Amino acid sequence: MAPHTPPPSDGTPALVDFSVDLTAQEVQRQAQVLAALGPDWDPMEVMRGEEAAYDLLYSGLDEEQQRLYDDLVAVGVLPPRGGGHAAA
Repeated sequence: MAPHTPPPSDGTPALVDFSVDLTAQEVQRQAQVLAALGPDWDPMEVMRGEEAAYDLLYSGLDEEQQRLYDDLVAVGVLPPRGGGHAAA
């Protein structure tokens, strides 16, 4: 922190340098999250499960739903999946 400087003579309060290093707290938070997930947590399996869930979510769309899905992909709201269409 910078040395204390007296307030300006016009009566306005002086600015105070304030900084906090959160590195130690972030390391502790990350360790606690990993401990809570446990040793059996497999991030790749989680990703595969999410992909399977999205495939299921966008499967079996009727014509109108497919059109809406394609429009949302075209404007960038949803990422393209597979060949540009929802799973059949």
